[in-house]
Amino acid sequence: MWNLKGQTALVTGGSKGIGRATVLEFLELGAEVLFTARNGEDIIKLEDELLGKGHKVKGMIADVTLADDRQKILHWIENNWKALTILVNNAGTNIRKKALEYSEEEYRKVLEINMFAPFALSMHLYPQLKKAHRAKVINVASSAATQDVGSGTPYAMSKAALLQQTRSLAVEWAEENIRVNAVSPWYTHTPLTDSVLQQEDRKRSILNMTPLKRVAQPEEMASVIAFLAMDKSSYITGQNIVVDGGMSVKAI
Repeated sequence: MWNLKGQTALVTGGSKGIGRATVLEFLELGAEVLFTARNGEDIIKLEDELLGKGHKVKGMIADVTLADDRQKILHWIENNWKALTILVNNAGTNIRKKALEYSEEEYRKVLEINMFAPFALSMHLYPQLKKAHRAKVINVASSAATQDVGSGTPYAMSKAALLQQTRSLAVEWAEENIRVNAVSPWYTHTPLTDSVLQQEDRKRSILNMTPLKRVAQPEEMASVIAFLAMDKSSYITGQNIVVDGGMSVKAI
């Protein structure tokens, strides 16, 4: 049971950062993987690399905020797999500003990608998850969902909503044996956080807040996501696993 053999997994935002690390982790554990992203060059590069290693993987250009692209994902799954056993809602974005500096277009973009898209995709793929009999949905949230970490109010709002989506769907879908959990990373070396971590004062502040005194690697998030995708975690649902190097428990 410490593997994902026979599992079929969709990872959104799978070409970079935590998504890419999750794709690699799943494949090494024996799963078949479909990953999506918006940049075609990134997809082709990663897909070619992984196919060359003999993995069962498919990359797809898809924007999960678009209904037509969600339908495209569903069609591929219907035509290639008997069911979808794992859904990782990882695609996300952020625009870091003070609250009063956002335009309506900017904060709606953050909410659309981080909050509405995971819900819409989960609903859209529910029939395929139900077919699996023991399906797993893992939502990638953030430490910003539960406390202020200076990442911007719309981002924090969207990730907090994603946690409540996790809890509510876990209860609603339990009778279908679909487990729904979340993983909340603290600062992790990804393209989304590079601009922050390149600021020496900001990075020093982050490290001072973190008992382990380092920034996480994407693989450290992927391993927790993989555990929640395994049958070894079969009695865990509706939970948020905080992966933050001890940041959230440090008082002073």
